[in-house]
Parts: sequence; C-alpha cells; structure tokens
Amino acid sequence: MVDDQNVVETVEEEVIEAPEAVEDGQAVVEEPAEVEPVSGNAKLTVKRGGVETDTEFTFTGTAIIGRFDPAVGPIDVDLADLPEGSYVSRKHAKVWLDEGVWKIADLGSSNGTFVLRSDFERVDEAEINDGDEIALGNARFVFHTL
Repeated sequence: MVDDQNVVETVEEEVIEAPEAVEDGQAVVEEPAEVEPVSGNAKLTVKRGGVETDTEFTFTGTAIIGRFDPAVGPIDVDLADLPEGSYVSRKHAKVWLDEGVWKIADLGSSNGTFVLRSDFERVDEAEINDGDEIALGNARFVFHTL
C-alpha cells in the first residue's frame, strides 16, 4: 500500500522565453512567407502523335471548352475547327481557378473528360496542374499555366 502523503511527483517545466520587449507603440510583426501568386491565365496546347503542337487556346479565369453552336451560344475555347473536334460536345468541359487551384469539370459530355495520372482517368471534376495531359473525347491537350 502506498502512503499518498509520502509520494512526491517530479514535474518537468518547459521554459518559454518571452519575445523581446518593445517600446510602447511598436509592434513586432512577422513577415508572411513569400507565396508565388497563381496567375489566372492558362492555355491548352493540342497534342498529336505524342507531341505538343503549335495550336494553343489561351484563356483567363473560367473557360467553357467545346464547339460553337448557334443554339448554345459562344464558347470560350472553340474546338470546332480541330480534326478531333467532332468528338467534343458543344459544352464539353469547364476549366477554372478556385482559390489558387486549377480545376476541370465535365459538363455532361457524351465522350467524357479525362486527366492523365498513371493512365487516363475519366473525371467529373479534378484538380489540374501545369503540364497535366487532358483528353476531351479523342482530342488531347497539355494544360499550362501562364
């Protein structure tokens, strides 16, 4: 049996040093870490035969990608003139910048929106990064931030 009156606990104290004193009216302000801002500009570069081509679609902020149709109205990135454009829906996908992160979402397309990870994965919505490969129907692109 242990006598509670004779038990002594050892307590280690952590010493916390106070910041240097400052004169009245002065404040100590820590500078935030430098974060490189994400530009709201991006481009899709057409890829054929495993090689990026000179065909590029540049946009700012949110972009709807598809094929122009008078019934649907204007499209931000119009793929109608591409040979691969016939497999792209009129409003196929949306690309946008969300709090510093670029995203892509399928807009109910017939042939799907895919992002290359280890293999092309069909996505409803996904984050995309500079250099990611994207497929809309059978059209292939490389996404680049500017």
